[in-house]
Amino acid sequence: MTEPRSLLSLLPGWVVAPPGAGEIMISGLALDSRKVRPGDLFAALPGAKADGRQFIASAESAGAAAILAVPGTLASLPVVAAADPREALAAIAAAFHPRQPDMIAAVTGTNGKSSTVEFLRQIWGHAGHEAAALGTLGVTRSSGRTEVGYTTPDAIALHAALDALAGEGVTHVAMEASSHGLKQRRMDEARVSVGGFTNLTQDHLDYHPDFEDYFEAKMRLFEVLLEPGAKAVINVDSDWGEQVARRAQVRGLKVSTVGWRGEDIQIKEITPRAASQLVRFVFEGEERQTELPLMGEFQASNAFQAAGMAIASGVGAETAFAALETLDGVPGRLELAGTTQAGSPVLIDYAHTPDGLDKLLRAARPHTRGRIAVVFGAGGDRDPSKREKMGAVAAKLADRIYVTDDNPRSEKPEAIRAEILKGCPQATEIGDRAEAIRTAVAALEPGDTLLIAGKGHETGQIVGDTVIPFDDREQAKQALEREGARR
Repeated sequence: MTEPRSLLSLLPGWVVAPPGAGEIMISGLALDSRKVRPGDLFAALPGAKADGRQFIASAESAGAAAILAVPGTLASLPVVAAADPREALAAIAAAFHPRQPDMIAAVTGTNGKSSTVEFLRQIWGHAGHEAAALGTLGVTRSSGRTEVGYTTPDAIALHAALDALAGEGVTHVAMEASSHGLKQRRMDEARVSVGGFTNLTQDHLDYHPDFEDYFEAKMRLFEVLLEPGAKAVINVDSDWGEQVARRAQVRGLKVSTVGWRGEDIQIKEITPRAASQLVRFVFEGEERQTELPLMGEFQASNAFQAAGMAIASGVGAETAFAALETLDGVPGRLELAGTTQAGSPVLIDYAHTPDGLDKLLRAARPHTRGRIAVVFGAGGDRDPSKREKMGAVAAKLADRIYVTDDNPRSEKPEAIRAEILKGCPQATEIGDRAEAIRTAVAALEPGDTLLIAGKGHETGQIVGDTVIPFDDREQAKQALEREGARR
């Protein structure tokens, strides 16, 4: 348990009102007034939907010792005034939870973050390091996984997690860096030594005002968090990647590039096999070959991104590349739920953007003799412009399409489906996701592949403000059992 600290020790050089209040002892930190305990510092941050200052009275009633807020905030408790309270909170959280693993690597991009950090964790483990991965899937170690609920936790939770992992002997942490987390300063004060970039495609435009803002949020990893001289591993198979590499070099980072266009690790050829792929690549001018126990070109891209970051962190190249042949897939990423009696696979994936769905469908094609079927929807209260685009991707690359619901939240599910169907008017519409999965499984024939996209590892369906238990993997297995199939 963290020892209480005085305000001044957490914020040396800062102004705390009234005079003398810097000696107040702080026993904890809280962002949510409902979770305030006696002695806590309550961070009253401005938000997209609510202003934290509205909850100061509630925090006071719960026993808060002080408030962090913007200048001019009035409260009966001492106030730490900060022009950028999110930045201040990160500094306070890092001071309150000071321990961090020796090596922190952070990965940003639209798709592939979860897989890359998990593959990096596994490579580090293969090299003999005590490692952990932190992101969408929670905190993962060789001993198991703990869910946290966010791709990038808030600053308090993040620094508490880093402190706890360091205290448990973890020396290497790979973490996802979401655009929300970067823009909201959640990762500030994390001592990141290696940064990685996967790709950039349409996502989160419900939060970012435009694509440029989305990109600039990602760039904070390379232009703010990473100090000059730190290492950056960039996938340059897109113009965005090349732009990141150029700006990282201007920042003074030591840049390595990977991918089909990569100069440090270049993929030359991928040969699909039943449940794996043979990859020919070049490293330091030498052609090599490895067999990845993973399906899909995008999985190969993520694996080599992780290998590049492992090498940048100090792992020997031979060790890193040998580890690629031992990788385990990530939950909900091209995860095999089971097969029909005829051997047709049913795969679960998290793809929830036009680019993610495109990569998923293209990944399945080389492994499929018959037809590709896909079940997918789109989330409510999220960027609506991607819905028709996802439908168009499915119409172009899939043979059978089932449009269903996927976390409709406060929107009308039928309205979301209608927008998707503009891009794939010939699709079968089945709102009930479980029924859609059962129907798709029942229609499978020998040689076919079924992809259930959008939710991946998630175990709930958000309808209104309610989270209803729902797991694509379990639904698929039940549907296969109904058909007398093997799992």
